[in-house]
Amino acid sequence: MTDRDLERLAIAVVRGLAMDGPHAARSGHQGAAMALAPLAHVLWTRVMHYDASDPSWPDRDRFVLSAGHASILLYSMLYLTGYGLTLDDLRSFRQWGSATPGHPEVGTTVGVEVTTGPLGQGLANAVGMAIAERNLRARFGFEVSDHRTWVVCGDGDLAEGLSHEAASLAGHLGLGRLVVVYDDNHITIDGPSELALSDNAPARFQAYGWHVVDLGEMADDTEAIEAALREASGDERPSLVVLRSHIGAPSPDVDTAAIHGYSLKEEAIAETKRRLGLPDDQSFWVPDDVLALYRDAGRRGSADRAAWEVRIAALGDRRVEWDAAQAGTGVPGWEDQLPSWEPGEVIATRKASNACLQALANEVPGIIGGGADLTGNTGTTITGHGVQARDCPEGRQIYFGVREHAMGAVSNGLALHGSHRPVAGTFLVFSDYMRGAVRLAALSRARSIFVWSHDSVGVGEDGPTHQPVEHVAALRAIPGLDVFRPADANETVGAWKAAIDADGPTALLLTRQDVPVLVGTTDWGAVACGGYVLADSDRPLDVVIIGTGSEVTVALEAASRLSGSGRGVRVVSMPCLDRFAAQNVDYRESVLPPGVPAVSVEAGSTFGWAQWADTSVGIDRFGASAPGERVMFELGVTPEAVVAAAEDLLSP
Repeated sequence: MTDRDLERLAIAVVRGLAMDGPHAARSGHQGAAMALAPLAHVLWTRVMHYDASDPSWPDRDRFVLSAGHASILLYSMLYLTGYGLTLDDLRSFRQWGSATPGHPEVGTTVGVEVTTGPLGQGLANAVGMAIAERNLRARFGFEVSDHRTWVVCGDGDLAEGLSHEAASLAGHLGLGRLVVVYDDNHITIDGPSELALSDNAPARFQAYGWHVVDLGEMADDTEAIEAALREASGDERPSLVVLRSHIGAPSPDVDTAAIHGYSLKEEAIAETKRRLGLPDDQSFWVPDDVLALYRDAGRRGSADRAAWEVRIAALGDRRVEWDAAQAGTGVPGWEDQLPSWEPGEVIATRKASNACLQALANEVPGIIGGGADLTGNTGTTITGHGVQARDCPEGRQIYFGVREHAMGAVSNGLALHGSHRPVAGTFLVFSDYMRGAVRLAALSRARSIFVWSHDSVGVGEDGPTHQPVEHVAALRAIPGLDVFRPADANETVGAWKAAIDADGPTALLLTRQDVPVLVGTTDWGAVACGGYVLADSDRPLDVVIIGTGSEVTVALEAASRLSGSGRGVRVVSMPCLDRFAAQNVDYRESVLPPGVPAVSVEAGSTFGWAQWADTSVGIDRFGASAPGERVMFELGVTPEAVVAAAEDLLSP
């Protein structure tokens, strides 16, 4: 068999697996994976730099399947090139507990870089990865950071608004080494893409400032594909390679909406395999020579990796900084540089947060980020480290512009690249615009830090469109997202310490308005536990008042009034409900004693507080345009309201 014959057989085998995996599951997407088999073959055997024996090698090329529904293609390539997947894993496609879930999940499957599926997310993640690579190269040298980011996307990715935001940012920043292959197959679930889409994608991306290679009808031409990928990867701009493919080729269902999903059953699969020259009576068929071809490709990068390890060992004094960036933490002693405030000072927690961020930027080398046109307002300014741009690739301040959703998804890409701790800031009310990315941050355990300021109706005059009410509860409902709402400046420091130490995403909800620095909020360990006793009573306890954020001050004032009338009152600050829920029973009961009634107070929806409080003072309606203090008063977030709620609980 000639090399060309072996290559044709290898591509046919990948197409066979793309049919067999979904057929075994009776679920999945066959067509795109079949059509893109030649592209995948070229990427994994000719173009990408990787070492399958070391999937976490920091200088590997990143591959992102933004069209995550074609996951069987990625799993097939990971099996064939030796990442540790087996044929049994492919047979278990989409089954409970398998390493081959319906859409790629980072942390579940070795070799998967990001969690994709919701369209547009992977493309935006890849923008973050490209920023990360360039930033490392500028700061530490091309000797230790010299790789590319490859993306496969489809019409759904480009139709989603998120892709417009991300592509615009990538073009503005001039992110060379980012190559997006657009699988232009003209088919959607509803039918031909022309039903709803008539964009000129090449012209649109050229307008963004991208380099565009329109390959046309070359989806099966491996030489043309390789040439296009190499041209694209060498340009100083991000590149879009447009590949006109035929979904499901060469099956009987080619170019139909049905093949977008799972349409090929026994007879059609057998017929397609005959067309491909594969045994029509065998499933998951991989001959030894094809497996050897791909395994050789998977090992080819081992020499490059070994040479890189020599270079990284020679990094010298910068090695400590490099290692801290890769670990997502600070250089030794970083905690000592965090600021503190004295009780009685008055400062908005967004401003305290910025002081923390400025200190951390000097000590945590992976810190990078900024705001969505609200950088100063949200306290996400990073001074002294440059502004990320094509002429300042070392810059760590990113101006995301009014692109909240892209900001969230790009941040996840920065985090999942494995070298940065991204910070993304906007007003809390606009967390709605980035919720898809925040959910995926939690699902993928991306160590993104979301800074959402203007955290309550205390925003004031901007009115209900800008005053969050339901947002805190909605964010707390996301599993795996630590939502901190600190009471004052010193709790804000503790929340930042917890965020840097965390193994997943963190949300910091911060005040616009000034709040007093309280006594007893400097214990970082207590803050990290999510809830703790802030003020206690010498009397037997009658009631516990639980506060978060700016309302801890309200809780303390209410406690003072109740104590003055002879009540035994404890005040609990609960900056992070999820962290508190994760503590053991003994700790939780030491803070909230069983049998003692509790009142919560928070300037937002009372939804979710029933787990910890017997009654709640909050806001279950939209706000109003007026000075913040007046809005708080009119909506009943006052010490008087808390006292009344407590007395109602204690009345016979």
